Amino acid sequence: MRLTTAQALVKFLANQYSERDGVEQRLIPGTWGIFGHGNVAGLGQALLQYHQEMPYYLARNEQGQVHAAAAFAKMRNRLQTFACTASTGPGSTNMITGAALATTNRLPVLLLPSDMFATRAPDPVLQQLEDTRGGDVTVNDAFRPVSRYFDRITRPEQLIPAALAAMRVLTDPVETGAVTLCLPQDVQAEAYDWPEEFFRRRVWHVDRPVPAPEAVRRAVDLLRDAEKPLIVAGGGVVYSEAEHELRAFAEATGIPVADTHAGKGAVPWDHPCSVGGLGSTGTTAANALAAEADVVLGIGTRYSDFTTASHTVFGNPAVRFVNLNVARLDAAKHSAEMVLADARRGITALHEGLAGWQVDAAYRDRVRSLADEWQRTVDACFTAGHQPLPAQTEILGALNKALDDRDVVINAAGSMPGDLQMLWRARDPKAYNVEYAYSCMGYEIAAGVGTKLAAPDREVVVLVGDGSYLMMAQELVTMVSEGLKVIVVVVQNHGFASIGSLSESLGSQRFGTSYRYRSQDSGLLEGDVLPVDLAANAESLGATVLRASTVDEFTEAIARAKANSTTTVVHVETDLHGPNPPGSAWWDVPVSEVSELDSTRKAHENYAAHKRRQRHYL
Repeated sequence: MRLTTAQALVKFLANQYSERDGVEQRLIPGTWGIFGHGNVAGLGQALLQYHQEMPYYLARNEQGQVHAAAAFAKMRNRLQTFACTASTGPGSTNMITGAALATTNRLPVLLLPSDMFATRAPDPVLQQLEDTRGGDVTVNDAFRPVSRYFDRITRPEQLIPAALAAMRVLTDPVETGAVTLCLPQDVQAEAYDWPEEFFRRRVWHVDRPVPAPEAVRRAVDLLRDAEKPLIVAGGGVVYSEAEHELRAFAEATGIPVADTHAGKGAVPWDHPCSVGGLGSTGTTAANALAAEADVVLGIGTRYSDFTTASHTVFGNPAVRFVNLNVARLDAAKHSAEMVLADARRGITALHEGLAGWQVDAAYRDRVRSLADEWQRTVDACFTAGHQPLPAQTEILGALNKALDDRDVVINAAGSMPGDLQMLWRARDPKAYNVEYAYSCMGYEIAAGVGTKLAAPDREVVVLVGDGSYLMMAQELVTMVSEGLKVIVVVVQNHGFASIGSLSESLGSQRFGTSYRYRSQDSGLLEGDVLPVDLAANAESLGATVLRASTVDEFTEAIARAKANSTTTVVHVETDLHGPNPPGSAWWDVPVSEVSELDSTRKAHENYAAHKRRQRHYL
């Protein structure tokens, strides 16, 4: 079959499927792209030719299209994702941040950056980097460290093994992340006689690895001896669709369940065993139980520094870990007893092994008492009555109350992830999408596009601060052009609330964290507030805009937004300085050891005191 390399790739992708539990779906149901001279006559022509087999979506920023693909993959439990094509040079390198986010979050995305001429005949072409170290170096080599698989197709026939390898990695729960196939612009348009078998329908089976009986026995022995066990539920629970098994296991054993951002909702917030978020921005209930825990059962978690409070939250000197994870990298962390398995299969095996065993009634009562006490704190944060501007926690409370169980909330960076982990009451494992592995400003609005495409039957609400909005607001145009009903809540506080608070706590006096005019007296950015109108900006991009200045007005605006059938932005101002939910754990951010500033010297004393509690779990 004589086709160009680009035509062959599109035709190949249209025939790839994934399967788990007997359910098959298109692995790559569409392609995002922004065209330039590097791909318009190659992949652009191929996508036009095969548009009925491979739908095309136009993004407004190359980074944004990767975020949309990652959010789509997250919503579809990593069984589906998008391809993303970009032109040479800046178009392609714009995708690198998205690639890093996908790989850090272990979400599959297929990236097709255009590359320079393989023949090198017209070198140097527009946007080409000339490197004196070698003629085969291009800017696309920057994708190597942020990709799980990387290849450059310099001959058409190289596509066959490369495409197959790409599909293998995309569908592997252990290896998955960004997959990058660099496509020189001349090779994209070059014809080749392809074997027809290359285009046959292929099904990539996503199996559920079962745990080794010996590993289960060792884990069960540890858990049976535990007096104060704690479960840490991570994203692996959600991707494995093991939420029902986890709830049944917790109910039968009485082991409390704390969650990470990626695991929130696997156990509903009001479940008797739920104690909420763990770690640096965790609840007082989860952190108190973690401090006492003698055995921690981590399920599908990568134990980020926020989850462990930089290796300080698990305070029991004799604490032991059991890690159930499909990836050996994560299962081995904290010197754990490893149970290498799919989360659903592993939980079932542990449940069977612990049949008839449960924690003491006194421990159950303590768990419930701590959880109930924290919920009273949540209620107080949600109804703070702060003046003159509402607290951010009040806006989150009003939104949480207004949304249904299946409605999805999206966030990634700033002060909101911390507030959300502490306060958000999730009852559905797909209703909470806070990207906190890469915590990328600008993810939110683009992720709203991908999430809505993945779940058109759900209400999708994007929470974005003014900082993240200004990073990447342009995918609002994509929402409008695709006719997507998404609610975008823009929380305007004229600065970086999270880093400002952190800066203050570390002795750096909120330096460089407010959106202000430069002061003529001090030379610092501490003058009057800038006259920025984000609501007007959103309106200019085609969204319907509603403004709110009080909690009651915000509640009314959300009701109107839910009733709308188009992209709607709700703009509300909050107090940059809080009040914030009460913290109960630490985060390791080093403070200058020497300083002329009293604030920094005092902060370093506090830092040193916390640092003494940090430990390796050996």
